[in-house]
Amino acid sequence: MMRTRPLKVALLGCGVVGSEVARIMTTHADDLAARIGAPVELAGVAVRRPDRVREGIDQALVTTDATGLVKRGDIDVVVEVIGGIEPARTLITTAFEHGASVVSANKALLAQDGAALHAVAEENDKDLYYEAAVAGAIPLIRPLRESLAGDKINRVMGIVNGTTNFILDKMDSTGAGYQEALDEATALGYAEADPTADVEGFDAAAKAAILAGIAFHTRVRLDDVYREGMTEVTAADFASAKEMGCTIKLLAICERAADGASVTARVHPAMIPLNHPLASVRGAYNAVFVESDAAGQLMFYGPGAGGSPTASAVLGDLVAVCRNRLSGATGPGESAYADLTVSPMGDVVTRYHISLDVADKPGVLAQVATVFAEHGVSIDTVRQSGKDGEASLVVVTHRASDAALTGTVEALRKLDTVRGVASIMRVEGE
Repeated sequence: MMRTRPLKVALLGCGVVGSEVARIMTTHADDLAARIGAPVELAGVAVRRPDRVREGIDQALVTTDATGLVKRGDIDVVVEVIGGIEPARTLITTAFEHGASVVSANKALLAQDGAALHAVAEENDKDLYYEAAVAGAIPLIRPLRESLAGDKINRVMGIVNGTTNFILDKMDSTGAGYQEALDEATALGYAEADPTADVEGFDAAAKAAILAGIAFHTRVRLDDVYREGMTEVTAADFASAKEMGCTIKLLAICERAADGASVTARVHPAMIPLNHPLASVRGAYNAVFVESDAAGQLMFYGPGAGGSPTASAVLGDLVAVCRNRLSGATGPGESAYADLTVSPMGDVVTRYHISLDVADKPGVLAQVATVFAEHGVSIDTVRQSGKDGEASLVVVTHRASDAALTGTVEALRKLDTVRGVASIMRVEGE
């Protein structure tokens, strides 16, 4: 039997995502009530600019007093889509303390202070859900912490930023340079006026921290994630990738060490073989590839950003939290029991593609090969070309640690015959 008294929802933020959340709550009200077992009522909307016209939202619900809204005491669920660290952190904490559960899409805050927020939620016997924080509409967090709860996850690797994937896909498919592809992404609305958070990997790093924490039952903070942007990727890198049967993606990679005692989390551009499922992810789409002991290989794919897709994930969490509210229960909280060591980037083992500008004379290849051998880095293939005293040397290694590769490159730079290191690219997915 459906409860007639509605569950009250406070919405913090009414931008692209927030306005879609409000619209869906209104247009799908009957369906949501049937799925939850009680009506849901939008009880207040906190915004910075109250005079802006917001279609479909009763102006009487709009307020600039977000703190007052979450302190009301009659709010069942607070939906936070304002982003950033403050005031979001304080508002979420206040909501828990005044009896509300929280649904958030705030990846930056969760990557930085997720453990503290979970602790406050647990102290107050409330839910903290955040499916929309990682991959937009793609169901990912719930499968990791519920559907795969009985499995052992070894690796999570994915494309979790649509802007960078659009840019790299455009460079790959048309031969465009980075700036040209970025300009097109901006014109189409895929890139912000300031794209730094996307192209320098900050957005993906926050998502990697959240994914690693859930996958490995270990607290992984944003500071634990190695981050490298994709602004230095060139058309020449794509040409080299194609010669290897690869393409280039900005990847978030979270993996468990072979001995199971530690984990790593990193974001950087990487070459991946064209036959890998992630290589075919085009445009602004996201995809995450999960490898586990029992389930094997799984891939989650779909739109990773935008008002409607992100709102879909928010509403999914809202339904789950409201159901919990009605039953007097709470869903899964933080799981950090494994408490594995988070290793630095130097411990990561993978393959590398190194492009060197060298002198075109006898003995250069032997000198370069000697440096690799002295640092314990095994060479897989070498390709050399050049004329008029200048040459290019492309070396692809077998698997080696990042620390060993770094030492190798430092030694190579000291050779008189090496004019410069044109590019270094990791090779993943093999």
